[in-house]
Amino acid sequence: MPSRSAGAAAREVEDALRVPARAEAAAFFDVDNTMVVGASIFHFAKGLAARKHFSTKDLRRFVWQQVKFRAGGEGAEDIARARESALAFVAGKPVAEIVAMSEEIYDEVIAAKVYSGTRALAQLHLDAGERVWLVTATPEDLAKIIATRLGVTGAIGTRAEERDGLFTGRLIGELLHGEAKAAAVRDLAVRECLDLAQCAAYSDSINDLPMLSLVGRPVAVNPDSALQNEARRRGWEIRDFRTGRKAARIGIPTALAVSTAGGAVASGIAIRRRQERARQAGHRRR
Repeated sequence: MPSRSAGAAAREVEDALRVPARAEAAAFFDVDNTMVVGASIFHFAKGLAARKHFSTKDLRRFVWQQVKFRAGGEGAEDIARARESALAFVAGKPVAEIVAMSEEIYDEVIAAKVYSGTRALAQLHLDAGERVWLVTATPEDLAKIIATRLGVTGAIGTRAEERDGLFTGRLIGELLHGEAKAAAVRDLAVRECLDLAQCAAYSDSINDLPMLSLVGRPVAVNPDSALQNEARRRGWEIRDFRTGRKAARIGIPTALAVSTAGGAVASGIAIRRRQERARQAGHRRR
């Protein structure tokens, strides 16, 4: 009987240690100022303007509407105006063309604006066998690009209407904001058979209080003052990566570390792989 190679045996051991996904657990991450510095839709819009896809005047108008909304517009009229302006800049444009350019814009601009600390938190959930979803007011087509580039499970965003391969400039349903974002998470939990009590959510904004309140482990990331105060009052975790602290310094959050022994095993495997790659690279340099 032929003997197996050491490499095959090692792979068999690793497969035996591999932890099955925790089907009932997931993590939900807001995008703007939580995962990415600034407003992702602004980065995309600015990139499209640089490609002469629409005028600088259109960009200024769009930015002004979004700034007013983000600065505190919470009334029905403010939300309606933000809703109307959110996708006006792509009205009549081919969906495939916008998506292709947005992929370039992510690689050129947004990739460098991802908070390494928040990205590390998402990876901890993935290493623990949990699914990770981005949940954002950014148009879903753009949010999915970010999710794909980050290697997470998927994204839920504001849905843009399409007709005959073109964006109409109108939204389907509500702007994914506040209570609407929480409703989207509840719907996703039903579809994916998730137990929200075992899930985590991350956001920078008090506007996401409805989503944060849904889950068993809410975390304020780079919080605005209102959310920081609320998180302290409720005893929630607070993570702040705006000062340039390294992701390595955050450690594994206690609640995640003790939630599953399997997660620790999966994380250990990932660490061992990185260490082995580093050792091999060191040998090659010698």
